[in-house]
Amino acid sequence: MKVEEVNRCQIQDWYPKFKSVSIKTLIHELPESFIQYLLDDSGPFLLPVSVLNEDALPNRIHNADEEDFQVSEGSDDEAEEGSPPPSFPELELKIKESIESLGGEVFPKLNWSAPKDSAWISTAGTLRCTSFSEIALLFRASDSLVHDLCHAYDSCLNKSSTRPQNFFLALRKWYPSLQPDMEFRCFVKDHKLIGISQREVTTFYPVLLEKKNYLLSLILAFFNNYVRDKFESENYTFDVYITKDERVKVVDFNPWGAFTLSMLFTWDELDHIHSEGNDVEFRIVEDRCAVRPGLKTAVPFDYLDTSPGSGWDQFLRNADEELRRQSTKAGA
Repeated sequence: MKVEEVNRCQIQDWYPKFKSVSIKTLIHELPESFIQYLLDDSGPFLLPVSVLNEDALPNRIHNADEEDFQVSEGSDDEAEEGSPPPSFPELELKIKESIESLGGEVFPKLNWSAPKDSAWISTAGTLRCTSFSEIALLFRASDSLVHDLCHAYDSCLNKSSTRPQNFFLALRKWYPSLQPDMEFRCFVKDHKLIGISQREVTTFYPVLLEKKNYLLSLILAFFNNYVRDKFESENYTFDVYITKDERVKVVDFNPWGAFTLSMLFTWDELDHIHSEGNDVEFRIVEDRCAVRPGLKTAVPFDYLDTSPGSGWDQFLRNADEELRRQSTKAGA
């Protein structure tokens, strides 16, 4: 893999070319001071001071009997008092304006990645954000964004740096009605679409069985008409969403292999697929027994108590028993 192939998958690079067939997005270049704030783990978890007095956790309970610890003047601990929280007033005001123009709710991401692993910390349990403070909370709490910040080029043979020169915040319009069964990952090799996979592999959707051939024709036509001649890389993946009125929208681009998930394929399978003509292998979860394991708990794995006797221990035991029962029934 080459650096330029990874760079083409940055949202600020591909979105201008596919704006007419994508989700409405506004992009802001981030100041280096904000990037350093995200990377700084030397002190306590501090959110930026909001110049608009917006709270990232508006529903939290404040105890009037408890006051923040304050160091009295002349105290021996005065020298150890931490630095004040950061503030990014210009960035906050620009983001507020963009959020309002996108309908008041957005889905944030960096150059490549979204802070999906920190959705658990938001008040809604999703990546829906209505303010700069909520975005800062998700970004500061995310481990997955470390890839963008420090390891974007780890798989590149011609890398000269571990990170891009500039970082960007993409604010994508939030659509609460989006259905996970209509999102698909597409695999392109030698400029040919060779494979398509259901994106949400932890669920069986009967509607996909009914519409499989029709959905394949929609995605293939979209690739031939809008993607094949516009995206410069030979090998890559792209995600699409099919709307209720059967329009195809490109959601994201990712490099071939490396950190990109192969969904219902393996990368070894994809590397050895030789597509003839317009033949495309389309994989979906075709029954409940074929569901790929995955816990959608909305909390980090480290927060799960799976010790013997715990609630999650019993849940996992029940899930294993149900899977064995269905497998036995299917083989009967």
